[in-house]
Amino acid sequence: MNSDTPLSCPCDKPSNYIDCCQPYHLGHKSAENVESLMRSRYSAFALHEFQYLLDTHHPDYINGLTLQVLAKGANETQWLGLDVVQSRQDPSIGTGTVTFKAWYLNEGHIDAIYECSQFKCIDGNWYYTEGEQQQAQLPKRNDKCICHSGKKFKACCMKKQF
Repeated sequence: MNSDTPLSCPCDKPSNYIDCCQPYHLGHKSAENVESLMRSRYSAFALHEFQYLLDTHHPDYINGLTLQVLAKGANETQWLGLDVVQSRQDPSIGTGTVTFKAWYLNEGHIDAIYECSQFKCIDGNWYYTEGEQQQAQLPKRNDKCICHSGKKFKACCMKKQF
């Protein structure tokens, strides 16, 4: 890729990283809702912006998570795409949820983190608390690809598996 070519944002919004998630990662902007926070956290995983993940994790739910823990094995995972299934929030009580599938390739196998994440708002800032894991099903051969390339799964990411 040419260094003058803008990097598309990993969160799968149709924009470049500089205009989308980078302002969150640099601390220039706070997520205005739970879906923006979840998308920016996915981008942080994909781009190894681990400090942002710690900064947006509710301190009461950190459970020993560190930069070292986040970095372990990060280079072995290739993030392929994000699908937001549902997003809800209730600003009056400062809570929200986002159900998503974060597709990745690791050791030649495609899988997803399929989770209903919970968030709390403190002083106008949203924080991830915890999530409930679900079992993701791989797309069928003729379904749209998980990386949002516009191709069928069989002609795109399915070829990356062993």
